[in-house]
Amino acid sequence: VTTGQVLSLLLLFGVSDWVSAAIRYAIPEEARRGSAVGNVVADLALDLGRLPGRRLRVVSGGNKKYFGVDLTSGALLVNERIDREELCGALSPCSLSFEIVVENPLELYSGTVEIQDINDNDPVFPSSQARLEISESVAAGARFPLESAQDPDVGINSLQTYQLSANPNFALDVQTRVDGSKYAELVLEKELDREEQRELNLVLTALDGGSPPRSAHVQIHIDVVDANDNAPVFNQSTYKANVRENTPSGTLVARISAYDLDDGPNGDIVYSFSSHTPAKVRELFALDSATGELRVKGQLDYEETKLYEIYLQAKDKGAVPGVAHCKVLVEVVDVNDNAPEVTVTSVYSPVPEDAAPGTVVALLSVTDLDSHDNGLVNCFISPGIPFMLSSSLKNYYTLKTEGALDREKAAEYNITITAKDSGSPPLSAVKHILVQVSDVNDNAPKASQDSYDVYVLENNAPGIPILNVSATDPDLGRNAHLSYTLLQGDTSFGHLFSINRENGTLYLLTSLDHEEQVEFSMMVQVQDGGFPPLATNVSVSVFVTDLNDNAPMVLYPHPNTTTTTYTDVVAPGTPAGHMVTKVVAVDADAGYNAWISYTLLQATDPSLFSVGLHNGEIFTARQLREDDAPEHTLVILLKDHGEPVLSTSATISISVSEMVKEVLTDLTDVAPANDPRRHVTFYLILAVILVSAAFFITMLSVGIFKCYKWRQSKELYNSSRSTTYRTPGPFHHIDAVRGGFTPPSFYHQVYLTTDSRQSDLLCKKPFTSSPLGSRQGTIRNGEPGLYHQIVGTTSRLPTPAEQAQPNTDWRFSQTQRPGTSGSQNGEEAGAWPNNQFDTEMLQAMILASANEAADGNSTLGGGNGTMGLSARYGPQFTLQHVPDYRQNVYIPGSNATLTNAAGKRDAKNAAPAGGNKKKSGKKEKK
Repeated sequence: VTTGQVLSLLLLFGVSDWVSAAIRYAIPEEARRGSAVGNVVADLALDLGRLPGRRLRVVSGGNKKYFGVDLTSGALLVNERIDREELCGALSPCSLSFEIVVENPLELYSGTVEIQDINDNDPVFPSSQARLEISESVAAGARFPLESAQDPDVGINSLQTYQLSANPNFALDVQTRVDGSKYAELVLEKELDREEQRELNLVLTALDGGSPPRSAHVQIHIDVVDANDNAPVFNQSTYKANVRENTPSGTLVARISAYDLDDGPNGDIVYSFSSHTPAKVRELFALDSATGELRVKGQLDYEETKLYEIYLQAKDKGAVPGVAHCKVLVEVVDVNDNAPEVTVTSVYSPVPEDAAPGTVVALLSVTDLDSHDNGLVNCFISPGIPFMLSSSLKNYYTLKTEGALDREKAAEYNITITAKDSGSPPLSAVKHILVQVSDVNDNAPKASQDSYDVYVLENNAPGIPILNVSATDPDLGRNAHLSYTLLQGDTSFGHLFSINRENGTLYLLTSLDHEEQVEFSMMVQVQDGGFPPLATNVSVSVFVTDLNDNAPMVLYPHPNTTTTTYTDVVAPGTPAGHMVTKVVAVDADAGYNAWISYTLLQATDPSLFSVGLHNGEIFTARQLREDDAPEHTLVILLKDHGEPVLSTSATISISVSEMVKEVLTDLTDVAPANDPRRHVTFYLILAVILVSAAFFITMLSVGIFKCYKWRQSKELYNSSRSTTYRTPGPFHHIDAVRGGFTPPSFYHQVYLTTDSRQSDLLCKKPFTSSPLGSRQGTIRNGEPGLYHQIVGTTSRLPTPAEQAQPNTDWRFSQTQRPGTSGSQNGEEAGAWPNNQFDTEMLQAMILASANEAADGNSTLGGGNGTMGLSARYGPQFTLQHVPDYRQNVYIPGSNATLTNAAGKRDAKNAAPAGGNKKKSGKKEKK
């Protein structure tokens, strides 16, 4: 981890305000490593004890880190060798800038260390020897510039003076340039006489101001020649010129001019740089030796040198040339030729997408080498991004978040930072910073559907996949890793379904049975792997589709009887269309799979009997004759309408006998004295009467009525777990329950023949706890429905779901009396339930028995003394295909069926009464 990254991390979580201060120190150059510059902790009033925890850092530009901080003492120490001449050259004062960053909280301090010069450099002459030619004709007072020595030190340690060895002819005049540097000129005090001395050897010594002083020496050899009488003369001793720093090469800077009064070669002038002109000047400027034009040769830079002092000379072509000297001061004018430079100190990336506005992302600094307005820089970033730049110190900026980040919309930002100066024209620089946004678990999984409906055929193979729950999460990594779980709201489903945690595939672990349960509802939870995790719930409904896997089951005649056949009796001479008996069956499937059709498969005399296609009622096809066989065996084939078709058969024996009426009359008169059901019937009838009366008298009876219904539902539920058959007579009592796991689907109770007058009519529809109970309006064909109970007058069990209203034709009064005749054609259309719901939900037996006659006579008529079963038909079976469901109520050996109107029942009951009495009289005579 770099210092910049650590600083950025601390900036993100600890920055509140910027605190800035400036400190200054001074040290001599060449200070040894580890030398103390000053105590920054004390000078900045920082707490030394908290310093290690605040992670103090020294940040400075360049490749070398000249300073460091001792965290135990708080001292600013020298880390690298510091050479003032290498750092600053001739510039004075020389200083190094640094910044101190303290964290927790973030504080930024700026500091400057002035590097003091020491006398560590000797003056140096360009060469160890110098040679001059001076004409003997040169008058006293003539000056001869000498090559200057160079001393890189500054101030008092720089070159201070020159000394000349003792001689009678020359004196030394030390001059000071504009920049403060020293140079020496030889001044002729006594004219030379070549005949007297042809040459002179002098020693020039350069001394600096150090203690002790350092020095350098050069040997000056002077040749005395015959003189050229006149030396060249410049028009002016000093020339001044201004030139822009971006001036192209070859631009004229100045034109110098000199004249010589001599003639001929002694008057021809040649211009050149003085011998002590620095090499750097010769590289930047060019002088035309003939015209004296000074032109730009190299690239001038205001930021490097602002003023050039150029020394030129004019020399004639005499044998002993005369020489004149002048200087040119060239001032460089600043031009906005330096673009700003952006330096990124540290970057914190990635940034969490939930970072608060104002979070520091990067630190950066801006520099411009130009001066004045050309060096004044403004910094800004591209618009339209949630970041901003702020400045607390000059040329220092912080990049912060300005708004909320959303990684799902932008995972990274390529931020363009533009720095622009105030020059004319302005220059700019661009810096790109890539800031990545790290993911935070801020998105819950999203399912492709809010709910799923799955349809599965029953009797499926275990372990099959039935659904793939799919969801997506826009987050990344673990935040987007989804797991699927099945919420165990209903613990009974745990062994039926399982889900793959990784891909959301829902498996069915066991085989389902439509007859046991039609629908399963569950919740699937999709949860990501973030912290804290986020989750979404998806509802799944599994519907079990019915297959034709149940054959019709015959309830009457009972298939499990110990006798081989059932015998029904019919009187000789019975006319055509008389109902002899009825086959009662039920199919546990639904819809077309439960639609039963009856056909006569085999008969002793096929022309004598016919079977109702939809209700199983057996009628006489013609009138019975004396020559018909006394015994008839019928084989009835029962088929459903499923695919494939399932079937079963029932065998019925019919006996033709004159004794049928007398036997039936005697049987109905017999009432077992010890039958406990007589008391139950009495209590039930009494309760119904009391409840009905109380309902019309006061609203208080409502509560009693509900208690009664609750008691009945409890009795029905307790009794629905078993199956009993009690047959004291030919067919006395049937109590049937369709088996299965909780809740029960069907319950049937049948009272027939001799004791049928003691029973109540009990009708039940299947019920289930499935959630489909709230969707009865759209329930599919054959689905389990609700209980309905009829005891004397109709009462209904409380259920949590919608109940259909009972048909008024199902109700029977105590005054209804059975008759001996009253046959009805089995194919005659009768009243049918009023709505499709009743048609679909009539799936249990409808059982009835005759009520006790008010006059004490017991006859079999077309009213109460019937027994039957409602067939289960699908919605495609219209009313014209369905016979009157009341015809399904039948008593073996009787030709009576339910009629549609009370008036018809009363009429038919009155007429057969006399007939019964007449038959009884014949029996007494016999």
